[in-house]
Amino acid sequence: MTNALHEPTEVAAIHAHFQRMFDCWRRGDAHAYADCFTEDVDYVVFDGSHLKGRKANAEAHQALFDGVLRGSVPEGKVTSLRFLGPDVALIHAVGAIKLRWQRKANASRQSIQTVVAVKRDGAWLFSAFQNTRIQPPNAFARLMLRLMTPKPRARLSPAR
Repeated sequence: MTNALHEPTEVAAIHAHFQRMFDCWRRGDAHAYADCFTEDVDYVVFDGSHLKGRKANAEAHQALFDGVLRGSVPEGKVTSLRFLGPDVALIHAVGAIKLRWQRKANASRQSIQTVVAVKRDGAWLFSAFQNTRIQPPNAFARLMLRLMTPKPRARLSPAR
């Protein structure tokens, strides 16, 4: 049995599947988009909405493709890919959606995705998808960071 951990063709196949997902989005084809995922996919949208299953994924995305996301284009890239086993991979990606009236995607709409890919019947599908908007730290987060950062200890001069 070939070990997928060291198989460049498996990495290429996952990247190609990621591109297929983008192509389906560009076409506004929610059913083809949903077919990039397993039947029992867990899909968490940037606002925390949780779609369960391929059917819910297709219905939600069709409404978006027919409405506010009509003509939109996903822009992004895989930033890391790690095999957890021969048929399971963990993927991180970053990107944003360029709306039809934009020349480029708005930087404030950048998101990071955590995706679990599984190989079924010789093909890769996405089984879990978590999309989280990247936001600058708010005032509370900055305060917590400052409070949690160790302060350098003052050095006392030796007594003379």
